[in-house]
Amino acid sequence: MVIVVRHHDDERVLAFERSDIRDAWQLPQGGLDHGEEPVDAAWRELGEEAGLGPAEVELVGEHPDWVVYEVPTPKRGGKIGRGQVQRWFTFRARRADIEPVPDGKEFRDWRWVEAEWLVDHVVEFRRPGYRLVLRG
Repeated sequence: MVIVVRHHDDERVLAFERSDIRDAWQLPQGGLDHGEEPVDAAWRELGEEAGLGPAEVELVGEHPDWVVYEVPTPKRGGKIGRGQVQRWFTFRARRADIEPVPDGKEFRDWRWVEAEWLVDHVVEFRRPGYRLVLRG
């Protein structure tokens, strides 16, 4: 699941800086637990990685298609396979003053950004999916 949180007042998105790579920004994301529905996984991941829940955001949409990306060969191995198939969900902040709490494991910081900025700052192999959904 990939989670897009839109600002309360405009179309900016909530971007998170990775803990392991300074200046590497992306959206919260994660996989499905056994028997879990995609929307439930999106809510779970949003809570785990950003400290946000129904009091701060509301679900407003789901991209109609699964989005696929392939991981470059040098980055594969261990827990990282050939790629991922993801479902994208869009949430909207209920108010302008929400305060995400990065988990400190995957993410260290956050900021509101224009979608174009995030497309330009996400790791290159994820850009096609980000372009497809964020510009769509």
